[in-house]
Amino acid sequence: MDVNGVVAEGFEPVREAFAANFARGGERGAAVAVYRDGHKVVDLWGGARDVDGTAPWEPDTAQVVRSATKGVAAAALLLLHQRGELDLDAPVGTYWPEYKTAGKDRTLVRHLLGHRAGVPVLDRPLTPGEAADPGLGAAAVAAQAPVWEPGTDHGYHAQTYSWLTGELVRRITGLGVGEWIAREVAGPVGADLWLGLPEAAQDRVGRMGPVEAPQPTGGLRIRPKKTVTEAYADPGSLTRRAFAAITPLPDENAPAYRAAALPASNGIATADGLARFYASLIGEVDGGTRLFTPATAELARAEQSAGADRVLIVGTRFGAGYMLHGSASPLLSPASFGHPGRGGPLGFADPEAGIAFGYVTNGFRKSVTADPRAQALVRALRTALGRRAGGLTR
Repeated sequence: MDVNGVVAEGFEPVREAFAANFARGGERGAAVAVYRDGHKVVDLWGGARDVDGTAPWEPDTAQVVRSATKGVAAAALLLLHQRGELDLDAPVGTYWPEYKTAGKDRTLVRHLLGHRAGVPVLDRPLTPGEAADPGLGAAAVAAQAPVWEPGTDHGYHAQTYSWLTGELVRRITGLGVGEWIAREVAGPVGADLWLGLPEAAQDRVGRMGPVEAPQPTGGLRIRPKKTVTEAYADPGSLTRRAFAAITPLPDENAPAYRAAALPASNGIATADGLARFYASLIGEVDGGTRLFTPATAELARAEQSAGADRVLIVGTRFGAGYMLHGSASPLLSPASFGHPGRGGPLGFADPEAGIAFGYVTNGFRKSVTADPRAQALVRALRTALGRRAGGLTR
């Protein structure tokens, strides 16, 4: 498999790991980009544009990034907070009065960001068509009774995060969340990143689909813990119900789905777009735009939740809308904050190393928070930085 693109001197281990993902990791088509101190040092792509095709992946090929979208949605709320338009310690009902029902009147904005709101499920799941209607989604989650007292525990809001975050943006700005992100985030940064794909960009996005992990050639096969497997198999578990808040599963290749704006799950980006977005959260990009102040970047990675996740079962750590480095989702270092997408994609920033990372793929596995292909690239990046003067911290 030919690997296209460039790496700066010293970042060759990332190219080697990317090539190995194709040779031994079952990769079909993918791209990875890395920025350091606001300048691109890795820009690689390879394989097929479509998971079931042969046309080559191009430099500007984009892909659905699933839950990696959550990090972009979190940035919208944190930017509104940075501008004085949103108080993270205010009740959600301050901005969205209809949300006060069913025991949710004391839910704070920061509870939404830290997956502590207690509404990861819907008693009546939405169809894909209903889910794409932001008004219907917001009404459904506003009417939902919490499954634990808000603020007292945490569990991954796999789908409902869409309407929780999107409706707050709409209530405060008067704009749909996708429109606001295009105007205030992607546009100023120059990132190929969309929440609600415009028709003009439809041809840039490859077809995605499931892929099986290659079988190990020796040694023991790593299997999920029994409790995790049981939770995903039980239709009544919070795990299954959280992911099934949209039922049946949408066709992620359908133009109508890609044109919708679901901040929990259907953002579309190039690897460069994802990395460039994260670079803008921790510094100027190519000498230009910086989105987060240093104080907001610190807030993003300040721990809000940690421990056994009531939805994912495993231990997770969340800052203000971002997953933090830990066993469930290893990032570059304890200073990192970002978000994976189920089955593959990953984006994160590490302010202490000055690093921003983006990986996208068209082949999605059964992994949820730590895809082996993305993890191989992160380990290679860590190796590359360790070889350079100063290591991870400058």
